[in-house]
Amino acid sequence: MDKDLRLIRKKFEDKSEVVHDRIRIGNRFVDDFIFDDNEAADIPINALRVIFNIISIIGNEQFRPEDRPKQLSLFDEEFETENNIFASIKIRNSKISPSGSTQQVISAYEFLTRFKMGWYKSINSKGKEIKTFGGLISTPSYDKRGYTTFLVSSYWLKKLLVIPEYNYVLYNLVYNVRNNKHIIFAIWLSKLPESGTVLKLSTLNKKFNLNYKTANDFCFKFLKLARIALDQYNSLSFNYRCKADSIFIIPYQTKINSDVPIAEKQSKPSEIARRLSYFRKRFGLQESEMNQFFHQYRNIPQTRILIEKAFTRFIKICRLKRIQSTVFQGTDFLQEIQRLVIEIYQDSRTGKLIPNGYPIIL
Repeated sequence: MDKDLRLIRKKFEDKSEVVHDRIRIGNRFVDDFIFDDNEAADIPINALRVIFNIISIIGNEQFRPEDRPKQLSLFDEEFETENNIFASIKIRNSKISPSGSTQQVISAYEFLTRFKMGWYKSINSKGKEIKTFGGLISTPSYDKRGYTTFLVSSYWLKKLLVIPEYNYVLYNLVYNVRNNKHIIFAIWLSKLPESGTVLKLSTLNKKFNLNYKTANDFCFKFLKLARIALDQYNSLSFNYRCKADSIFIIPYQTKINSDVPIAEKQSKPSEIARRLSYFRKRFGLQESEMNQFFHQYRNIPQTRILIEKAFTRFIKICRLKRIQSTVFQGTDFLQEIQRLVIEIYQDSRTGKLIPNGYPIIL
């Protein structure tokens, strides 16, 4: 079979700046891709952003087969009649590297192209064996206009789209939490029952590719920091305790209720829109510069508070130096706010525990 003969049946594109507050990650995908053989893959943060954005883009077409059996038949007819059928997906590069690093974008796609690359087989509804070659993504094409286009095979697309069992994870987790293992832990946590679980240290070390000597070390050097991050940035966090070599983990809902748009909980949408309009006009923000800043300000209350504190400090500094704040325009303004956001965050209690956990706004 010619592995280079790829047939594209559908195109998905990130056309809207509006993203889902939360995404649905199918349990089969989690088990087969992220936790193969019950061990977590060490997927870099930018590659996790690719995965989260793929799921966000295709989210409106995800379905449970028991709810929509006809949709499953349509998927089979479209993707599981021949070998090497793919869907094409296009993602804005700034979604993968908000800082604008070309190398981070390229490295993320290179990782996902090589990771789990091989032949995959599935049986369609008529009992025919369908074969596909590749990893999660294939043939990424870097676009100088700010996008990357790539292919997703029918094998992995089915695990992402057809989700008999799934769990919600907040989309912004991959932007607010800087430790990739904490994000992978959050995905695993979403699958736990409300009663929680108890596992041996050796099991957890193996599951998350860690090497802690004692259960106490695992709790206070890994779980404690993970809980601080999830308490702040996820709708699900956890309690933990250890007894001898056993570690108990019990999930709980945080105050972040992902069923309600986050912006509506802290400020009225109209107030947020007016504030963003003020920033845009006064500091000459162009569309290409302000996407990440606006997204963070609009959707994440903790970041919005940090930005406002940074802006207040920025105005004070300008007055002390006797310069007009509007001297800083566009990227220069955002860089000043980013610098002050980092400064204020790292002075906070959370910042002292996780110094690199500050939000990225440009």
